[in-house]
Amino acid sequence: MAMIQNIFQQITRVQINDIVDICLVTFLIYKILPLIRTQNTMRIAKAVVGVVLVALVTGAMKLHTMSFILNQFLTIGLLALVVLFQPELRRMLDHIGSVKLTSFLGSSKPRQELDPVISQTVMACEVMSRERVGALIVFARDGRLEEQLRTGTRIDGLVSEQLIRNIFFTNAALHDGAMIIRDGKIAAAGCVLPLSDSHRLSADLGTRHRAGVGMSEASDAVVVIVSEETGTISVAVGGMLKRHLAPQTLERLLHNELNTSDAEQEESLRLKLRQKLMKKDKEGN
Repeated sequence: MAMIQNIFQQITRVQINDIVDICLVTFLIYKILPLIRTQNTMRIAKAVVGVVLVALVTGAMKLHTMSFILNQFLTIGLLALVVLFQPELRRMLDHIGSVKLTSFLGSSKPRQELDPVISQTVMACEVMSRERVGALIVFARDGRLEEQLRTGTRIDGLVSEQLIRNIFFTNAALHDGAMIIRDGKIAAAGCVLPLSDSHRLSADLGTRHRAGVGMSEASDAVVVIVSEETGTISVAVGGMLKRHLAPQTLERLLHNELNTSDAEQEESLRLKLRQKLMKKDKEGN
């Protein structure tokens, strides 16, 4: 009873500035967490939580020497994190810095219609898969990928099957790097992407696949990979690699990931169909 009264007293002392403060902190956490929720940042979070838990346990068990060591480590923990996780922190900050302010505030404009871009990309990937031509195509979303764009050659050209195939032609100057498609145009080609160090990837995957997965880990981009050795088409999203995709599957996947309007329309049709089926079931039909 005393605890309830204490809580009630604390609530009555809350002022307008306290409410604003809580709302701002909640909003920032809600917006920042999806931006840093990648495999690399999860490693940092696990390391920090692990050290804190061990420090609490050693303190409770009165293991003075171990507790002293961990307390000293926590004292210089920020510097140690910067040294140990420098690549991950750099990628995380680059990811946060590349997000538009309007998108962060939730007032971003609807994405451009990408049906022609997707169809041209799928046709190019189908031909390159058949001819065993390697390709690495990055679709930028909220993350602008400015750092990766600076490593390549600016193009700013319309997306077409012929242009994609010419860029990734075996003897072309830009075929070894990645192509970045942003705002419905080919922004740059010959770009260098960060490699993934994930142990979950198969040993038979080469640099092109590791670069595609690494880019999807460090950003919200959708990456299409065509294998030069096998002609297999793969897609990397959020650090996950989907392999052995048929052209029709690739087109459907890109529509779901890039065309939010199509995804919402499909979900709406599913809901309507489910409602009709439930109504029919209730009527005994």
